[in-house]
Amino acid sequence: MAVEGVPLDDKAKRTRDLLSSFYSHDPSSQMSANASASARFALLDAINTASFDADQYMNLLIQKSNLEGLLQKHVEMAAEIKNLDTDLQMLVYENYNKFISATETIKRMKNNIVGGMESNMEDLLDKIVSVQSKSDIVNTSLFEKREHIEKLHRTRNLLRKVQFIYDLPTRLGKCIKTEAYADAVRFYTGAMPIFKVYGDSSFQDCKRASEEAIITITENLKAKLFSDSEPVELRAEAVLLLKQLDVPVENLKDKLIEKLDRFLIDFELQSSIHEFVEAVRALCVIFPDSEKQLSELARDLITKHFKTVEDCIKRRISSEDLLAMLRIIWINTNALEEVLPEATLSSFSLEAAHVAIKQYISTMFSHLLHDISETLTRVQTKPKEGVGAESTLQASLEGSKRAVLQGSMDVLLDFRRLLDDNIELLVKLRDFIVDWVQEGFQNFFRMLDSHFLMLSGRNKSVSLDHGMRDGSQGEKVFSGLVLVLAQLSVFVEQNAIPRITEEIAASFSGGGVRGYEYGPAFIPGEICRMFRSAGEKFLHLYVNIKTQKVSNLLRKRFTTPNWVKHKEPREVHMFVDLLLQELGAIGTEVQQILPHGIRKHRRSDSNGSTASSRSNPIREDRITRSNAQRARSQLLETHLAKLFKQKMEIFTKVDYTQESVISTIMKLCLKSLQEFVRLQTFSRSGFQQIQLDIQFLKTPLKEIVEDEGVIDFLLDEVIVASAERCLDPIPLEAAILDKLIQAKLGKSKEKNAVSQEE
Repeated sequence: MAVEGVPLDDKAKRTRDLLSSFYSHDPSSQMSANASASARFALLDAINTASFDADQYMNLLIQKSNLEGLLQKHVEMAAEIKNLDTDLQMLVYENYNKFISATETIKRMKNNIVGGMESNMEDLLDKIVSVQSKSDIVNTSLFEKREHIEKLHRTRNLLRKVQFIYDLPTRLGKCIKTEAYADAVRFYTGAMPIFKVYGDSSFQDCKRASEEAIITITENLKAKLFSDSEPVELRAEAVLLLKQLDVPVENLKDKLIEKLDRFLIDFELQSSIHEFVEAVRALCVIFPDSEKQLSELARDLITKHFKTVEDCIKRRISSEDLLAMLRIIWINTNALEEVLPEATLSSFSLEAAHVAIKQYISTMFSHLLHDISETLTRVQTKPKEGVGAESTLQASLEGSKRAVLQGSMDVLLDFRRLLDDNIELLVKLRDFIVDWVQEGFQNFFRMLDSHFLMLSGRNKSVSLDHGMRDGSQGEKVFSGLVLVLAQLSVFVEQNAIPRITEEIAASFSGGGVRGYEYGPAFIPGEICRMFRSAGEKFLHLYVNIKTQKVSNLLRKRFTTPNWVKHKEPREVHMFVDLLLQELGAIGTEVQQILPHGIRKHRRSDSNGSTASSRSNPIREDRITRSNAQRARSQLLETHLAKLFKQKMEIFTKVDYTQESVISTIMKLCLKSLQEFVRLQTFSRSGFQQIQLDIQFLKTPLKEIVEDEGVIDFLLDEVIVASAERCLDPIPLEAAILDKLIQAKLGKSKEKNAVSQEE
């Protein structure tokens, strides 16, 4: 009978679950079953769980149900309890019957095993004893025959060995003909124990014949080992066979490595490395312990390659040629590293490339410096026939400018090709290349500045005395070189450095391998300051050289004659021609190198600051007075007048213009002339000769200087100084002075006309 309200199938399932949980010893399984039952039969309101609280259940049931509902619930639960008891009783009966059946089965098995096994074991023991006794009888009867048979067997084996020994030379000969060297070595090593015992007595002839055959086999194996045409496997087998014959293979390995070493001697960078790689691969197979020596050989090959590169760099190669050589080296390195990975040839090549590329960059800067120097030193060579030193100066300056700027651009283009190439060597060294280029330009311009100083004679390597010979072509060229260096330094500062800086910023930025703590590698401001200072030094040096030469001419003029006994002047002295000729040479040099400047025309005016304010009162007043006393009085008045004249600015900064340089030289020379005059004592004739020469110089000098007023002022100072040192300072009359000057001008015109006709 089923519980009312609950289907039969559900009741059966619930019963089985309850019984299973009752007999189960696994708490987890019980919890799982309880959870399943709780999920399936929610109508029981968790009454079958272990945590069921009867009092709480009753209180809840009383609150929710009326009396009739409680009676109905009581009837349902009573029927359910009765059904559960019945199911439990049936389950106990079923399990008891199974237990009784299992007990009877075990009892029957025990009886069967004990009864049959003991009888079978006794029969087996009897049979074993019977077999043992019969075996003993057979062994006893066959003992003597067995001993005889074993003796015959040993004798047979011995005869076979003896026959093998006698047949060994023939066998070895057949092996030599068929090149079955492995069998030959196996036969011979098998006979070695007998030869060691009986080789000097019974088998003496066989031993000797076998050893001769083995010598032939050994030589053949060595030949096979050294033959490049043989497969590597056969060559490796030859080494193993030689080892079995106790032949020292280390010497053979050394000979093979020496053969590779000789191969390296004649190996060129452009040669194919395939043969060398295959030889190395074969040696690795043949002599596995030769990797260290082969690694050294491989490194020697890489070193030889880079030595070739370094030699080519010294001979000046282009970046295309360098890249082609580096590409071949990297291909060879990868090919060798495949067979010798433990040699780390890629790292070795990277270190060598580091040195080579740095040398290339340094060498390119050295060549650039040499090209610039060669262009400059052409100035010091003797000009060709028909070509003056002046045109040589101009060509040298223009060529030097091109050598500096275009040469630097060409060098940067070469270096740019190194950065743009995708060779792994260069990719890994890219940051180094950027730093080397920047450092190279910084050092290059420092060396260029030092080289300029060397060429100008500012150090011990070149003496300034080289350019101080009067009238020598060497002096002209040398002084012109100094002027070229001055203008070239300005070009480097104002044109070359900005252009190079722009290119470096565009193509060679980055780097930083040298470390930020050392600051930037290329500092344009420092280089500009360096060449600005150098240009000023060279310009002043040129002025000093020319001033010294002209001063020597003036010194010779004023220290040679006896001015107290000087004759009355008849013409302008020849030293004026020499002076003007020297000034003309200076002007020609300056015109080829420096640009024109702004001329300052400072002629006489109302304030009395020009030459007439000094010279005219002396000339006009002294002509009208004939006695020496009145002339000296006039001289005193002239000194007093100097206190009220406008102050003249004589020495100013030298500019990079033709007029500024020539004016500075003239100012220094005229000041030297004034000092030379102050050291002499003049008669009236000597004073008048100086007056004539200085008056003649006024016009040509004013035409070539920047400030005419300053030159006029200095020339007047010379006349005043000579008047001060004159015993009787009576000047020439104006008419005589003009007549002598016009005569000199006429002679000069005739001379120039003749020169032009010639």
